[in-house]
Formats: sequence, structure tokens, C-alpha cells
Amino acid sequence: MWFRLAALAALFLATSQASASASASASKKQPNILFILTDDQDWHMESLQHMPLLQKHLLHEGTLYANHYCTVALCCPSRVNLWTGKAAHNTNVTDVWAPYGGYPKVVREGINDDYLPHWLQAAGYNTYYSGKLWNHHSVENYNQPYAGGFNGSDFVLDPYTYQYRNATMSRNGGRPVSYAGQYSPDVTAAKAHGFLREAMAHDDPWFLVHAPIAPHSSVRLVPDVVMDKPEYADRHAHLFHDYIIPRDDNFNPETQGGVSWVKDLPRLNDTVIRYNDEFQRSRLRALQSVDESVEHMVRILDEAGELENTYIFYTTDNGYHISQHRMHPGKECGFETDVHIPLIVRGPGVSAGHVSKAVTAHTDIASTIMTLAGHALPEDASDGYPLPLTVEEMQASKQEHVTIEYWGLAIPEGIYGAYGDAGMIDPGYGSQPSIAVGNNTYKAVRVIGEGYSLYYAVWCTNETELYNLKTDPGELRNLLAPEHYVNDLHVAGRPVDVDQLARRLDALTMVLKSCRGRSCVEPWSALHPSGDVQGLLDSLDERFDDFYQNQPRVSFTDCKLGYLPEYEGPMDVRPFDGMDHAASGADWGGREQVTLGRNRGHWSIWT
Repeated sequence: MWFRLAALAALFLATSQASASASASASKKQPNILFILTDDQDWHMESLQHMPLLQKHLLHEGTLYANHYCTVALCCPSRVNLWTGKAAHNTNVTDVWAPYGGYPKVVREGINDDYLPHWLQAAGYNTYYSGKLWNHHSVENYNQPYAGGFNGSDFVLDPYTYQYRNATMSRNGGRPVSYAGQYSPDVTAAKAHGFLREAMAHDDPWFLVHAPIAPHSSVRLVPDVVMDKPEYADRHAHLFHDYIIPRDDNFNPETQGGVSWVKDLPRLNDTVIRYNDEFQRSRLRALQSVDESVEHMVRILDEAGELENTYIFYTTDNGYHISQHRMHPGKECGFETDVHIPLIVRGPGVSAGHVSKAVTAHTDIASTIMTLAGHALPEDASDGYPLPLTVEEMQASKQEHVTIEYWGLAIPEGIYGAYGDAGMIDPGYGSQPSIAVGNNTYKAVRVIGEGYSLYYAVWCTNETELYNLKTDPGELRNLLAPEHYVNDLHVAGRPVDVDQLARRLDALTMVLKSCRGRSCVEPWSALHPSGDVQGLLDSLDERFDDFYQNQPRVSFTDCKLGYLPEYEGPMDVRPFDGMDHAASGADWGGREQVTLGRNRGHWSIWT
């Protein structure tokens, strides 16, 4: 593994010598990078609007990426995706606990020795971390082995990670120390401020992460799992008493969207809704400590004369839902609430007060940071592509898709967190049984372009979803369900047969569910090697109808809790070669097509 790391470091240095020379001539050193990573922060419930200091120092002075997504709506696999630049099906870290996730899995997969902080160290950076790194990084395994890649670190450790006034931390690999009675986001902020001053005492460029637990639920793991509202500092208790969760179309809706276990959820009663409103108020209050820390670090940078040579990233690991789609607090779904998340970047050359419409994902972050460091990742070393940071780059960006994938359970949080008997199972985390929902494994794609905004998913039950977010932003009308079927859907101003659209999106998902490297960035090239199709609109040419009609379909043979490819149907698409291939869907390894005969037979499902 160390040989691999050394080889990668040498490749960085060899391939980026010209870039590094140019950077050195323009500045005394490479830019610094400050990264603030919250836990479970939402986009759709206005959390950013309730952080005035973040607005002042980052939103007004940097660029907000309004179409930014996580690819896995769960802490640990999302963080692995973020820090490696690889899709979860390539890291094989897909859960927060063993056997499919958590720190021991990160170690077994070799990631502890081969990810972003190691690459930055090889590029000449000092690296620091304060807060939560991985789930299942605990007081028992913190030194088995030590978390790699950081010159300085103070990690929050399980089983105390989500106990807001009972954190235990390990500094630079030392024995765990209890901070009982102190407010965890304040503790990790103070550690980050100290690391920031330490970093600036050296001439080397630095990379610093502050990863507070806010606004994650307060969690007690033993003897049973209890997940309740996050705690907040006493100084913020007076805030947001009039706030209520936005009553959007998908807030506890009368008509439910979704498939599998979601579609049959009962509506939430008034008692639960009142609790959920207070739950979100508590989340907003918990974020105020983070808001204050943002201002504190900006001031430290400014006073040291380093602000103008520092890129500041602000994001979260995944989104969050509360009451949307009749759900208790939680994540793990493919809905916008769970995967559409905040991202703000401030730094040299980044436009101030700008809102970018570029489609971006956490998979792009590692390659972005390495490019800023002057040591761009080799093309096959990442499943993402550097973020467009200037207005010109944003306008030129043609990226329109995000890979969304998930394996395993949906765990309702909060004191009312239970979904009746909706396929619930014991998650085996030492908790009371029957709190988690199975059958929550799915593959999906989010596609956003000029004149269209779509979400397509195939669940492990082989149910399918297609939402047109232009007309249905709450994702309540599944266009592949009989009650919501329409003959034509308008895409970029022109009518498109819904069934033909679904076939294109299914083929795109087929590529993305097992993509690697450039095929994750340019998936249409796997379907059309000639390069004449570079996006969804190109693929809708009617001359490709038969080609997509006969593609293998995304499918599952069982609902597994982790990435087990043998249960995930065909893995390869058939490239277009310009010939007319008349074959049944089943001949190409897909699900047997079952046409329902409605509306000229356009609506179909695959079983």
C-alpha cells in the first residue's frame, strides 16, 4: 500500500511540475485550504438562511453551488466518497457499521493509507483535522491502526460521538480524553482554531478540516440506541421559537409519492408534527456554534494576512428529511431532501456573491482540492471532475448528471421513529428491534439541464421511479406509476414519450452503477463511443429508440444490505454501433418486460 502511495505521489509531482512552477511564480506558496464539514445539514428547510455569519463571510464573499449533491445519503460512505473522489461502489464502504462500513471497513479497504490527506502531504501540505472523521472510529479501535494522513488531529470517538455534552477525543493519536460537560461543537471549534494558528506558524501550505457533529441527532448507543433532537449551547436557546418546517407540497402530503416501503407510510399526526418542528429548531440552534466558528476562523485568517490565499469550503455529508413524504427525521433516501446539499466555496478567483447552476457532487471535491494544490489527480484516479470555480468555467460546464446509490436500511430518528410494520427489521446495532426499514437499496440518477430536471431510480424490489422536478419539485408523482402516467413529458420544451425517456435514464443508470474513472464523468460515451451523444437531449433522438429499447435493464435479484454485485443484475451496456438490433429486453440480460397495455402500451414495468 505504501508503495502504491509513493507511486501516486511521484505521479502527482511528475505530471504537475509545470502547474506547480506557475503557481510558485504567482504566489509565495500554494493556497491554503480550510474545509468545514457539518453532519446531516439540510438544504430544503432553510438552514443556510439561519446562519447569518456564514452568509456574511462565505455566501456574500464566495459562490453557492445550488445544484450540489452527495451520492450516498449516509455519513460514513458519503465521507469516504468525499475524501477519495470515488463512487461508493468503488470504495465498497456503504454503511456506518460493520460489515459494510465504518472505520474498520475503511482500514480493510486500504483507504486509511490512500486518500486525500495523504495525497496533500505528498504535495507539500501540512494537514489537520478536528471533529468526526469516520463512524465506528472508537475509544477501542482509535489506535488499530491510527487514522492516517494528518500532521495534527483531534478526533471525536464513538460511542460518544453524538453526545453533545459528553465528547471523548484523541489528540494526535493519544489516549482518549473526556470532555464531559462541554458542548462538543464548541470543543471541536476551539481545537480547529488552535490547529489553524499552528498551521500558519509554518511556511508550508496547509489543509485543515473542522467537522463538528452539528446538526446530527443526539444519539446514545448503549445499552439501546436512542436518537433524539440535537442539543444546543445554552446561549442559543432563545432562537427560532417561531420557526416551522416549510409546509411544501411534500410535507406530510395527503397524496404520497415513492415506492417500496415509502408509498404506504401513514400520515403523521399533530403530536409528531409539533415534535418535528421543534426537532428542526434544535438543529438550527445547534448550527449556531458552527456559524460562530466560521466567523472566528475567517478573522484568524484575516489577521494573519492569509485570507486571500485560502480557499474555504463549506458543505455537509448528506441532507435530511423531517416530515417530508410522511417520514420521521432521518436520511438514507434518494429524495432531494436527502441528497441535495449545501456547498459554498470562497477563495482566490472565486466570484463573490455568485450562485452557480453547475451540477456538482461530492465525488468532485478530492480532484478539486488536488487541482488547487497544483497536483491534479491522474484521470483514472478519481470518479469525479474538478469543480468549475470561475464564472467562465461554470458557464462552460456540461455536466448534467449525478450518480445516486444506496444499500441497506432506512432508520427513522426521533422519539416517535417507527414506521409501523413497513418491512422493519432489527439492524443489529445493539438497539431495540424493529426500528429500521429494509428493502431500502436502490440505484438512481439525477439529471439537470436547461429545461429539464429529472430523478430516476430502480429499487432492489425492481420498482421504478421517475419524477419531473420542473413540475413536481416535491417528488410526489411517480410518472412510472399508473395513477400518474402521462403519454408525453416536456423536456427542454419538446414532448418526449415517458417510456422512451425512462429507457434512456435506465441505460444511463446502468453505466453509472458500476462506472469507474472517466466513465463516471462521461457515461454517455459508454453507450455511444462515437461521441455523437454527450447528454440526455442528444440521446432522445428517435433513431436510438430501438437501441435503448433493447438495452439491459438495471435490476436486482435480492435486497442486500451492502454492495454485492452478484445480486445487482447485469453490469454492462451494449454500445451503439449504428446498426438496428431487434432483440427483446430479456435477450440482453434485462428484466422481462411486462407491458400493461395502457395508453398505447407505452407504460411498462420490468420484473
